[in-house]
Amino acid sequence: MLGQLTFFTNVLSIVGDIITIRATGVGLGDLGLVENWDGERSLAQVIEIQRDKVSLQVFTGGKGLSTEVRVRFLGHASQVTYSDNILGRVFDGAGTPIDGGPSLQADPQIEIGGPSVNPMMRVVPKTMIETKIPMIDVFNSLVESQKIPIFSVAGEPYNQLLARIGIQADAEIVVFGGMGLVFDDYHFFRTTFEEEGVFPRTVMFVNQASDPIVERMLVPDMALKVAERFAVEGNHRVLVLLTDMTAYADALKEIGVSMERVPATRGYMGDLYSQLALRYERACDFRGAGSVTILTVTTMPGDDVTHPVPDNTGYITEGQFYLHDGMLDPFGSLSRLKQQVIGKTTREDHGQLMNTMIRFYSNAKDAEKKQAMAFDLSPFDMKLLQFGRLFRQRFMEIDVALPLVDALDLGWQTLAECFEPGELLMKQELVNKYYPAAQKREAPVGDAS
Repeated sequence: MLGQLTFFTNVLSIVGDIITIRATGVGLGDLGLVENWDGERSLAQVIEIQRDKVSLQVFTGGKGLSTEVRVRFLGHASQVTYSDNILGRVFDGAGTPIDGGPSLQADPQIEIGGPSVNPMMRVVPKTMIETKIPMIDVFNSLVESQKIPIFSVAGEPYNQLLARIGIQADAEIVVFGGMGLVFDDYHFFRTTFEEEGVFPRTVMFVNQASDPIVERMLVPDMALKVAERFAVEGNHRVLVLLTDMTAYADALKEIGVSMERVPATRGYMGDLYSQLALRYERACDFRGAGSVTILTVTTMPGDDVTHPVPDNTGYITEGQFYLHDGMLDPFGSLSRLKQQVIGKTTREDHGQLMNTMIRFYSNAKDAEKKQAMAFDLSPFDMKLLQFGRLFRQRFMEIDVALPLVDALDLGWQTLAECFEPGELLMKQELVNKYYPAAQKREAPVGDAS
């Protein structure tokens, strides 16, 4: 209590949105109340401590701050409201409701951050999350408790894809975190969730591009802490959607530059990997409780996968979905956990069908190159070209929505429209069982089965 009544007034510097004062008895991440000479107040967060020199990031920015400011520390780190009442609500990056709904001041507050999950409490992932997006469900299955990003570039419909996954995914609760969103994108997510009927089981934390940059750093922590509580205490299967992690990393870089820290690759701080891993590692299937699955957007400046943000992300996550030209690329995308569910919790033909279709599509790309260079095409090349067109139309377009079983049946139908049974090079018992009867023809003797 005494610490909460003590004001510190020895201001050493004000650089951008960061003020440095002399203070004692303060912890990293603690919140402080900054009072300017004119009575204006703003929250600030401790981001660095060097002996008695304490640096704080001011939420409303450093513009207009005087060296006569007074700082009072609140004795705790950033907190977020957690109860069932937050479902169907929208919060800003400071955890304050911005949807005009009822006050939540009486609801309990929990501190964000903290350590990741004890490995002894983790369960090996083994449950598929159906998204009704064929390029995910059939070819790179999303698994409960997985952490996986969508790699893309500016201008691609990654927000539309993320929203569709939030709407269609087999999850009980959706927690959305938006970082550096322009108003149009925020409005798109909110109206989409409302119109599709998932808003009552959704919690939104939104930092808009015009909001303080320090709130951008808090959004992932608030979203993940709330998701963790819903999974552990409520036994819910929670899907966390975060966009855009590159904006989050840029916020870390901007603050690091303001603090005059020595940058590493392309101006990002040397702890970028640790900061990203600390958030991604909160994905977990809890023993005896629910689960947290994390799906993010990571934009790649210049479509450069070696950029520090996607490069570090690739070492942390369990694959990636690669979105370009408005489609999910089957070659750039990868789910390292799909082998946990394909053919085990899904239909027996899933694995063989997936591999066969990708093989034929790869051959179709080669046939398209031959056609572009005016080479003579064989009858089989013509079949491949037809398959490539159908594959893009029926599976790769991101607006295609099909349950997994229907997508598998459509895969067999597409193969049957283009190839003879003997050309599939699949297990004969699967061909006999799933190849459409109306187009089934006897495989010639000697063909691979």
